[in-house]
Amino acid sequence: MTTTEPQGPGLREQKKAATRLALQRAALRMFEENGFAGTTVRDIAAAAGVTERTFFRYFPSKEDLVFGEIADLLPPLRDEILARPAGEPPLTVVLNALLALGGKRPGTGLVLLFSGPPARFAPGPSRPALTVLFDFESGVATALAERLGEPAGGADGSALSLRCSVLARAAVGAVRSAVVAHSDLGDDQPVPGAINALLREAFAVLDS
Repeated sequence: MTTTEPQGPGLREQKKAATRLALQRAALRMFEENGFAGTTVRDIAAAAGVTERTFFRYFPSKEDLVFGEIADLLPPLRDEILARPAGEPPLTVVLNALLALGGKRPGTGLVLLFSGPPARFAPGPSRPALTVLFDFESGVATALAERLGEPAGGADGSALSLRCSVLARAAVGAVRSAVVAHSDLGDDQPVPGAINALLREAFAVLDS
């Protein structure tokens, strides 16, 4: 008797995934070209070749698309944090992990984190941006704790957890400050180079 091997996602699921990805890519491209405020749901849907009704089947709002992109960055950011050299201080680890991720995944939610509406964390209609901020901070803290492990000398886990929480929130605060500074430069500034320089400056303030 032969057995049938489990198959991958069916055609319907593949089409849904492709549509979701097309909407995300279209949105990210248009946000970069026209800005977040200058891009409508209708624009995104048309660029992806679907209707507005289809857009809302995947995302409750334009803001939710952005927030989802940021949430999707946490797993690869964790990988980057864990892959940094052992001798790097925690804040340097986060900075270099962010820069590395931005270099590997240009045009993703990382750019929106740096230059889109989540930078100012204005509330979205269905998932408040403060929740996204908290989730991002917590994800960075968890990755740092995983990287650092139990410190020598038998310090308890709560001390490590607090340390990583403080470091993560300080790092995200530096990112937010760099984003605000970047937004003040105006749209004529080259986004990747300008934001990277400001990120380094912001993290240097923490080191000082």
